[in-house]
Parts: sequence; C-alpha cells; structure tokens
Amino acid sequence: MLLSRLPILLTQAAPTFTVDMFVVLGLIAAVLGLFISEIVPIDITALGTMVAVILLEPWTGVGPADGVSGFASTATVTVLAMFILSEGIRRTGVLRRLGNRIVEWAKGSFYKQYGALIGLSGTTAGVINNTPVVAMMIPMAVNLARRTKLSPSKLLMPISFASMLGGMLTLIGTSTSILASDVSARLLGHPFSMFEFTALGAIVLVTGWIYLLTVGHRLVPERIKPQEDLTEEFEISGYLSEVVVTEESPLVGYTVRQALEQLELDVDIVRMERDGKAFAAPLGSKQFRPGDELLLRTNRDTLMQLIRTQKLEPEARTKTFREKDFEIERKGEALAEIVLLSDNPLVGETLRTITFAQRFDALVLAIRRKGELLYDNVDQVPLQGGDTLLVQASGQALKQFERGRSFVVIQADEEASFRTEKLPLALGIIGLVVGLAALEVVPIMVSALGGIVAMVATGCVRPNEVYEAVDWSVIFLLAGLIPLGMAMERSGTAAYLATAITDIGTSLPALVLLFVFYIVTSLVTQVISNNASVILMIPMAVEAAQITGADPFSFVLAVTFGASCALLTPIGYQTNLMVYGPGGYRFTDFVRMGAPLQLLLAFVTCGGIWAIWGV
Repeated sequence: MLLSRLPILLTQAAPTFTVDMFVVLGLIAAVLGLFISEIVPIDITALGTMVAVILLEPWTGVGPADGVSGFASTATVTVLAMFILSEGIRRTGVLRRLGNRIVEWAKGSFYKQYGALIGLSGTTAGVINNTPVVAMMIPMAVNLARRTKLSPSKLLMPISFASMLGGMLTLIGTSTSILASDVSARLLGHPFSMFEFTALGAIVLVTGWIYLLTVGHRLVPERIKPQEDLTEEFEISGYLSEVVVTEESPLVGYTVRQALEQLELDVDIVRMERDGKAFAAPLGSKQFRPGDELLLRTNRDTLMQLIRTQKLEPEARTKTFREKDFEIERKGEALAEIVLLSDNPLVGETLRTITFAQRFDALVLAIRRKGELLYDNVDQVPLQGGDTLLVQASGQALKQFERGRSFVVIQADEEASFRTEKLPLALGIIGLVVGLAALEVVPIMVSALGGIVAMVATGCVRPNEVYEAVDWSVIFLLAGLIPLGMAMERSGTAAYLATAITDIGTSLPALVLLFVFYIVTSLVTQVISNNASVILMIPMAVEAAQITGADPFSFVLAVTFGASCALLTPIGYQTNLMVYGPGGYRFTDFVRMGAPLQLLLAFVTCGGIWAIWGV
C-alpha cells in the first residue's frame, strides 16, 4: 500500500505558506474561539465570519457575490425546507401515537420499553429531522418513566444518541448530511443521493442499538430519582410556605406588583386564596386584603423577614406540598416542565428582564441546570439552552409553549391538539418528496420546496406556522460558514493543512488516515457546531485523499459521519442539549456513556466505508 503511494507523495510539492493562508488561519482561529466560548451566539458568529471573509477578499479570494451565496446554497434551502416538512409531520402527532402504542405493547418490561424508545427514535430520525424527533420523544419518555417508577435519566440520553445515529440513514435525516452533500458536489462533483449511505447508516445504527441495549444503559446514573410528583422531583417543598395577611399588615391596599417592587426580595406569590376562591400567578393587579391566604416561593430567611416586617401569619401546620396543590380548575393551572432549546430567543435573558410571568402567564418556581436545582433569585439568573423550568402555568399558556418550536413541554397530560386527520396527507407528501429525489426525477431541493407548497395547500402546516417551524440559527449558521469553506479552498489553506497532516502520517495506510480524519472530526464537533465541522474538515480531507492517492469520496463520508456523532458532550449536538436538563445529567455523564460508543463507531464506520467504497 505504501509503495503504491510513494510516486504520488513524491510528485506533490508542499504548498508554500503565504500571507493569504496566515489571514485565513487567523480567521479560523478566531471563529473557533468564539464557537467554543459562546461569547456571542454561534449564528451571529457565522454572520460575522461571512462579513469578515468578504472584507478580507484580497486574501480570502471571496467577494461579495460569493460571500452571500450561502443564502442561496442548495444545502441551506434544502435544510430550511426540511424543517417545515418535519413540522408538518409533527403537527399530526404520528410519533406520539406510535410511541403510546409501543409503550402499551412493552408494558411491564424495561428492556421492551427501552428498546422500543431507542428503536423509534433511531428509525424515524432517518426521514424526519432528528431534532423534532427528540423534541416529541422527551415528554413521552419522561411520562413513561413516571408511570413505571423509572428514572428518566435512563431513557433520555439513549434516545438522543439513537436519533443521532438514525439521522445518518438518509440524506435528509440531518442538516449535516445535506451540507456535506453540497460541499462534496462543489469539490468532487459528487453530491449524495437520497440513499447513498443508507447501508453504512444501518450498520452504524444497529451497532449503536446493540451497545445501548447491552452496555449503554448500565453506564447512565439515575440523576433523577423515580418520582410521580414534580414537587418531589424538583424538591421544591422546602421553598414553599403558606401565610395569611393580617389586618395590621402594611401590604393591605397595595397591589401584588406594587408590593413586590417595593420589597425587592426574592419571593413569588404562587397562589392567593380569598373567600374560598383560588387565584394563580401572575397576580400583579390583585390587591391584598386581610385574611388572604398566600402560597409563597422563597427561602426560609426571606420568609422570616416577611413575617416580621409585613405582619404575616404563618400557617400553624407544616405541610408537604404535592403537584395537585398547584392545580386550579378555573384557568387550568398546573405544574409542568418546560425545556428551553438553544435557539430560544429567551436564552441570555433573565425572567425579570423579559417579564416572563406576564408575557407567558406562567410562574417559574425552579430551574434545573447541569444536574443542579436553582431556587434562589431565579428571576435574575440568565437563561441557558437546555435549562428545564418548573412552571405553574395556565392551560392556555401550556398550549402557547407547545406551539413554540423552541420549547419542549413535559407534562403528565399527553393529550394535545394534533391534526390527526392530516396524517395520511403529511405522510404521503413526505413519501413523494423522498421518492422523487431518490429516483432523481428532480433534485432534493426542488422536491422539498414542492413539499412545502403541498403541506400548506393541504392544511398540514398553516401559513403562519411556516416561519416558526424553521430553526433560523441553523440557516444563518450554514449561510455564514459556507464562504469560510470557499476561503479555505481558494487561499490554499485546505491544501496546506492537508499536506501537513499527510506529512505526519506518510507511513500510514490510507485506511488508518481515514480513521484519523474520522476521530479528529468527531472530536472537533464536540466543541463546535457539527455543520461547522463539516465546513472545516471536508476540504482538508479531500486534499489529503488526493495527495495520498486515496478515494476522496470515502474521506468525505468519514468526515460526514464523524461530524454527526457528537457523543461526548451535551453541547456538541442539539439533541444532547435538549435532554441535558430533563435528564438531570452532568457534563461527565456524556463522556461516561458516549466515549466507548464513539470509539466503537470509529472502527465500525471506517471499516464499513472500506468494505463498501474502498479507500
């Protein structure tokens, strides 16, 4: 193998390091630093990258027209279309119906339930974008865990991992594959077909299933103890107290809003009872009257201060609060868990600055973040993607959260307003989109755009839901980073870096070099976006393959699969971040369960590529 490569290696002159390369490498370093630190959102970083690439045209070789071409890229438009098509499927409730039937079938057996959940997650992610798949499966898994006295920690991370692997079954399973196809078309003239790598994806998925069923679930700790009641799960009772407003209380005559603004204490009024009627937060306009019974969320020190200064009378009896204590039939108030996704516009804000209670008609009682529960001054804590909020919310508020694509609502009642009558239409449209692209009647972008028109025309997706369905942060990320890939190619940076890598591994067989690129990509994607990993790594992989006489397309596939398997951190992939809060995981839990699988998949994927395509 090495002897056959020597003539190629000898004829490839090492590129001379130029000022152009220095500028592009500096830009890449700055972008990676911003991605890792997350000082600004990654989509804003991507837009800034696009501007920088254009301004540095003398060195990057990318002018204004090419710089904004990412917005018109086939990959960007196709990913946008797939978000809307996935929304059409989500609105029918098909995944929840399937899940409920599977859960009933598997009742009483952990392995049946566990296997059914990861099986459903993996297979559906091949035809629906894996992000909405996990968003729909989180409530299903949590509610199943509560009914069966099982820790949700045991289910959620495996569901995320299975969806990642299932996304590699077809071209449309993940935005990473669509972007990689676009880059491959530009560099090699070889875009991916719909089922180009389905055989390899199936091998990877089955390997992952076997690992998760036999080893994986044993490596996940029970971070959240099996509980049926949210007050127990969030351990909130210690921060709840009942008091009565006395006639001498200085609060009498003031509204709740006025009193809380003047007191400036860490306290929320969860419920007010007056003359046998209960009123739930937000209570801003309610005036205090003698005899009002209040349920407060606050710590003990603040409670004692309120009792002393505001002449409140504590309830004589001690009480353990239960979930039913927060249910008020008049407005359908109930406790629920709300997960914030990373693209949620609330991320970076505090509950106070956005007046959360008034805006959403919901009161946040606690926040679960990185396996820890936050109670004190929750209205001043900057929100992060993956946070799980324990809220008391009205029925209307919960519906509002459910409609928002950047929230995941977890509640005991699984009934929701799905368009079940549209299910055959939505499935038929998806089947037609996939079929036309697979048979190469029309390109995938054209069939996907046609699918959007059909979804709206048939009522599967309403016109006002089209824009809400799109994860715009991903769209701007793709559009902003595509010019950086062009700059790497035109400045010679990709060739220079590829030569440096191949010089280090000149004695390595092509299969081992393929393995190296897979491992490097899978590590890079843990700390930056999977789409950014594809943009940075594919040009280098193609150059390295051409220098060493290997098959460039095989290297493209290795990078694509490596970028789609971010199993070591909760921040490397959106679905990991989605289960981070509800599972109560710690950062190291992902390494514990993901590292053995990551290494196993490296061997399986590279071996599969060698067996199917050669290297």
